[in-house]
Amino acid sequence: MNAVTLTAAPALAPLLARGALRSPFKRPAPDAAVPRARLLLPGVRVDLARLAAYERVCGFPTGEPELPVTYPHILGFPLAMRLMSGRDFPLPLLGLVHTSIEIVRGGALPADGEYEVSAFVEGLAPHRRGTEATVVTGLRLGGDMVWESRSTYLARHRTEAGPGEPVTSVAGARGDGPLPVVAEWSLAEDVGRRYGAVSGDRNPIHLHPLTARLFGFPRAIAHGMWTVARCLAAHGTGGSARVRAGFRAPVLLPGTVSYAAESGGRFELRGRDGRLHLSGEVKPL
Repeated sequence: MNAVTLTAAPALAPLLARGALRSPFKRPAPDAAVPRARLLLPGVRVDLARLAAYERVCGFPTGEPELPVTYPHILGFPLAMRLMSGRDFPLPLLGLVHTSIEIVRGGALPADGEYEVSAFVEGLAPHRRGTEATVVTGLRLGGDMVWESRSTYLARHRTEAGPGEPVTSVAGARGDGPLPVVAEWSLAEDVGRRYGAVSGDRNPIHLHPLTARLFGFPRAIAHGMWTVARCLAAHGTGGSARVRAGFRAPVLLPGTVSYAAESGGRFELRGRDGRLHLSGEVKPL
C-alpha cells in the first residue's frame, strides 16, 4: 500500500460533487479492485468552535478536555471522502449507506492535541443487499495510535445471493431481547441537516425527503454516526475502550426512538413499534 501525505484536509464540497458525478458510472461488485493508497494528514488540530457545535448536536457535554470518542471520525472524514469519491473506488458515492463501525480508543484524546490522521480502504465484501466497503481511519498522537475505526459502507444493488446464503455480518451486540429503556427521544426533521453541517457529511439521503426518495427512502434518514454518537453521549465511554455498533434499520426523520442500555455495556435504539435501529456495545480495553 502506498502512503500519500497530504498538506491540508481535502475540501468536502468538491469531493461530494466529484463523487456524485462519477456515481452513475460505477458498477459495484465485491471482487472489484480497491484504491491502494493510504492517505496521511499530519499536524491536525481541532477547531474548538466546530467541536462545541458537534457536541451540542450529538448531546455530549461541551468544553471537556478530551474529544468525544466519535469525534475523530469527523477529523478523518475528508480523507475517507477523498478515497470514496475517487475514480478507482468501485462503489457509487451517492446513496452509500453507513452500516457499521468499530472504534478502538487506546489512549487519551486531548482536544488541544496535534494529530496525524490516516485513512485507507481495507477491502470489499458481499452483502445480501449489495456490496460493502471497509474504510479504516486512525489517529496518532506523538507517534502512538490512540484511536482507530473500521467503518462499513453499503452500496445497494441487485445480487444473486439468496436469503439463506451467508453474508457479511454487521458489527454490534445482539441480545436475547430488548434492553431496558432509559430514555425516549423525539427527533426533529432537521437532525440530518444539522449533523451534516458539523460533520461535512451531506449525503442527500440525510437532508430532505425529496432527495432521500431518489434513493428509495420515504423520508430523510438520520446519519448512522449521529445515532451512535447520541447513544454514546448518554451511555458514556470513559478511558480506553472498544465500541462496536451496527446500524440495523434507518431512522426516519422526524421520528421518536427509545434509547435502551444495560450496565454490561450493551445499548440499542428502537422505534415506537419495537423495530431495532441500532445495537452496540462498549467494552473497556
